[in-house]
Amino acid sequence: GKAYVRDKVCQEFQALGKEEFRTLTIIANSRKFSNATFEEISHLVHEIVSLAETCCVEGADPSCYDAGSSALSAKSCGGGSPFPAHPGTAGCCAQEGLEQKLCLAALRHPPQQLPRYLQPSNEELCQAFKKDPKDFADRFLHEYASSYGQAPLPMLLGSTRTFLSMVSTCCISPAPTSCFLKEKLERKTLSLLTLLSNRVCSHFTAYGKEKVTFSYLTSLAQKMPGASFEDLFPLAEDAAEVFSQCCDSVAEDCMQKKLSEHTAKACGVLLARDERFADCCNGKNLMQSYFCILALPPAPAPKLPEAQKPTNEQLCGEEGARHAKRYLFELARRHTTVPDAFLGKLYDASEKVRVECCSAKDASACLDSKRQQMGEELPPFLEKANQLCGQYTKLNFLDFKKRLRESLMQTMPKASPELLGQLVEQRADFASTCCPPNSPPLYCAAKVKPWAPTAPCRAGGQPLR
Repeated sequence: GKAYVRDKVCQEFQALGKEEFRTLTIIANSRKFSNATFEEISHLVHEIVSLAETCCVEGADPSCYDAGSSALSAKSCGGGSPFPAHPGTAGCCAQEGLEQKLCLAALRHPPQQLPRYLQPSNEELCQAFKKDPKDFADRFLHEYASSYGQAPLPMLLGSTRTFLSMVSTCCISPAPTSCFLKEKLERKTLSLLTLLSNRVCSHFTAYGKEKVTFSYLTSLAQKMPGASFEDLFPLAEDAAEVFSQCCDSVAEDCMQKKLSEHTAKACGVLLARDERFADCCNGKNLMQSYFCILALPPAPAPKLPEAQKPTNEQLCGEEGARHAKRYLFELARRHTTVPDAFLGKLYDASEKVRVECCSAKDASACLDSKRQQMGEELPPFLEKANQLCGQYTKLNFLDFKKRLRESLMQTMPKASPELLGQLVEQRADFASTCCPPNSPPLYCAAKVKPWAPTAPCRAGGQPLR
């Protein structure tokens, strides 16, 4: 209700003070409206801070906040509103009173899939800072928060605060270069953790807990293809649980604390089994160990017998989802450079098949037809992805593009130089964005041609061709 909204805002304003409240408001709204311009965010922040400053002081009329927030809503709904544009605004504006205000407050843009913030050089930072410190700080908060808006709010606050402190200290230092070096080393863990949290929480938002568990499982399988499903699956479940608890947490140290606990478990299981994991786990603090494990490239695929496919009974039994994950895990460790975007398509396809066929009248006939189709379509799908990202991982970028061009000239001998150039650039752009393990999930999924055993089943289990 009205009192709750007013009390929440006023408690924050009084606890933080005007400047901290303003900083929090810039970050929170830049996260919510990640595609908004700096000017649009500035207009909105000015109105929210003015409302709090006027109506949250002692002795303010109880109706002050309600009247002010109603005026703010009316401005949002008016023609030529200076606030961030949103497709849902018209729907909210069709409502009235408190419902309209709550609806407008709940609007948000989808997060940026490719962060756009690039840190300028030390000289550029100091030049902008000295020109106008307040404007520099506001623009940085907006750009950073809109680019890494999936990181937990307390972490964004801490990361931006230490960055601005570094700039204000080093830009007036007699030795700015050594000052920046020292300060950057001190904030390295927090900076990396913020970027990492944005990445894992983007995955969590896009995928949900089950698919994140699968994604983490296959990532570990590709780094350590000799490990068993029984070793790695509990670690993947544990990581997904960390993200589910910490991505929306307001506790300042949630991600660092829980990831450290997770890393201790991972090192306990994997340290003795793999030299690379042992190097990551020995002699470092747990967060450094986690960053190290995350940065490990895929291992060479071992020579393994063909992956055992789950039976129809297993797929449609109580543990069906686990059996499907186990089979895809086996594929991942046999094709260690197939990226997450391709494996995610396989996961989606397998879940779709399970749901569709296990509810069909003749589940076995349905699954058998899909299995046959999968046997024809899956190997070239995996081979294409494995080859593209395998070459990208092994070669430098110029050699990779040269190899791409040679390969395309063989498969498309009659293509014009212009078309070949276009295709090389498209595939090189895809590889550089989507082959690394930190690829943006929704962006890369949209770039991969949808793959699934397509023939749907009739009620009796016979496929439609």
